[in-house]
Amino acid sequence: MSAETVGPATARPGHREIVARLSAAQKVKTRGAPGYSIYVNRPIGRHLAAFAFRAGLTPNAVTAISACFSLAGIAVLVTVPPQWWTGLVVWLALAVGYAFDSADGQLARLRGGGSLSGEWLDHVVDATKIAALHLAVLVMFFRWYPIPAPALLVPIGYSVVATVIFFTIILNEQLKRSRGWTPASSAASDSGRSTPLRALAALPMDYGFLCLAFVTAGWPLLFFWVYTAFFVANALYLLVALRKWFRDLEVLDARTR
Repeated sequence: MSAETVGPATARPGHREIVARLSAAQKVKTRGAPGYSIYVNRPIGRHLAAFAFRAGLTPNAVTAISACFSLAGIAVLVTVPPQWWTGLVVWLALAVGYAFDSADGQLARLRGGGSLSGEWLDHVVDATKIAALHLAVLVMFFRWYPIPAPALLVPIGYSVVATVIFFTIILNEQLKRSRGWTPASSAASDSGRSTPLRALAALPMDYGFLCLAFVTAGWPLLFFWVYTAFFVANALYLLVALRKWFRDLEVLDARTR
């Protein structure tokens, strides 16, 4: 959760006013930011944050709601045989959970800023759902999908890749902060670099877009190949990103010696 403040929490403005304030204070569209998160999830999150603010919910309560929806979708994958409607249920649960994940930080800004405990809770929930989702796909493949045993390596590999990406992004931020880096300086350097083309190219790495892929879970072969394509795209992204992230830290080391 960001510590940036949108405004005081002493008044109860209308829904439209809250959404407008959040939109004006929205995070900069940094280079490489994926399209679903920018153009779909953040706007939905603004509305959810406005409703939560007017209902008197805390950011941690919104994080808990996000966790409940996400875990409900994951539970369907491992307990219900895949059919056309189960894919819709899983997608809806995961997508709503993701929207509330965007809303908790925006609600924190409305209430005057985030907290360390809130940021900790948010990251723990994110880490849990990222690892659990792909392990749930592994169970679904094993229980119900007519695929050969070696194909089970795909969700195992995807879980590793997704976990490493998430952990490394968090680690990068913490290491940079230790050398004087701030989100404000990063936003200033990245401002104006996001384009619709870049946002479209980053879609395979977008959690929200992966959620949408679960609509096809009722058709085993179709979902398997769609899911595998996502895995390959994310693995290639990780290989390229690891080199860039390491070199960025080397540059920062050289500047701060």
